[in-house]
Amino acid sequence: MPYYIGDVIKEETRLIARTPEKFRETGVEVRIDTRVEEVYGKAGEVRLADGTRLPYDTLVLGTGTTPLMPGIPGEDREGVFTLKKFTDALRIKAWLREVPCRKAIIIGAGFIGMEMSEAIRNLGIETQIFHRGTLPVNRWDPEFSQIVLDELRRRQVDFVTDAETKSVEAGKNHRLRLITNHGEAEADMILMAVGIRPEVTLAKQMGLPLGETGAIRVNFSQMTPREGVYAVGDCCESFHRVSRRWVNIPLGDIANKQGRVAGRNIGGGAMIFPGIVGAQCFKVFDLEVAATGLDEREAAESGFHPVSMLSWGNAIAGSMPGNTKLGLKLIADRATGKLLGAQAVGKAGAVSRINTLSCALWAGLTLDDIGYLDLAYAPPFGGSWDLIHIAAQALKRQL
Repeated sequence: MPYYIGDVIKEETRLIARTPEKFRETGVEVRIDTRVEEVYGKAGEVRLADGTRLPYDTLVLGTGTTPLMPGIPGEDREGVFTLKKFTDALRIKAWLREVPCRKAIIIGAGFIGMEMSEAIRNLGIETQIFHRGTLPVNRWDPEFSQIVLDELRRRQVDFVTDAETKSVEAGKNHRLRLITNHGEAEADMILMAVGIRPEVTLAKQMGLPLGETGAIRVNFSQMTPREGVYAVGDCCESFHRVSRRWVNIPLGDIANKQGRVAGRNIGGGAMIFPGIVGAQCFKVFDLEVAATGLDEREAAESGFHPVSMLSWGNAIAGSMPGNTKLGLKLIADRATGKLLGAQAVGKAGAVSRINTLSCALWAGLTLDDIGYLDLAYAPPFGGSWDLIHIAAQALKRQL
């Protein structure tokens, strides 16, 4: 959605995978702008907001997430937005089109904050980020997060650290004024990007068990502990193949796969969702930023003895023109040498390396295995010894 807001994707219809009309052509009844208020499990019915009751034999909960709000006065003012649903993107796009927007404030420095800072800044709008920490995207190594911060500032995005937001008021020179511990800042729109939580209101009302993450508990078939009730996507947990724990990582690719697994099982098939390794990425201006698996804290909490190393190398063969530097961090278990996680940052090659290392995590490979992986080689794409090989061999020597 940030790419639609930033005019990279010109037509909103390109964001819609399948229209209600297409569903109806295949015999699927679709009701949009419809809210389920209550589920009557024993009766096998749901009650809609207009009072209509619909019977069901099988129920799928795909309720997604709810954006977190800082809970400050004025956060519901006109011009203050969150970005979670398609309609949120439409509202922001319309606001930018209809209101003379000279400056935007983003509260939060996670994935959405980073992608939206690029989208808004590329529209020629002055952009300012307020973050309660000192570095953006703190899931990454501090050295990588500093590179992201440098990229933001190189693109003239103002990044305010250690910020505590106190209220939103009417502005004087702009539509809104944000009050913080650093003083006042005005803007024509404010985006709240401080996080999300699983939307489990209906699940709790039904008495469905939640996991430690606060998301809905499911098995490998996507069924909840209640027979005939499934949950898919951001509202439910997934099995992490590295930590061996049930986690909640709200990403669209995971939701798509879980939905297919539930559908196959409901249709009479037998399919499991085998889990995830936590692969994720985003782009901010000229940087690719990607990670997979566990970081050191998560590894220690999962019972491993993590050791890590950050290595720098070339995105393509060093002899090639246009070569850029690429940073790669590997985390492994000291006792077994098994890979536990990886992070990468660079202008090119970060996502492709992380995808390769995600496959290594899926297969349970060790640093010895990874250090001599047979990878495709040609100078425009990498060296004969790829940074993956170099980093794995270097970390192995530290065990």
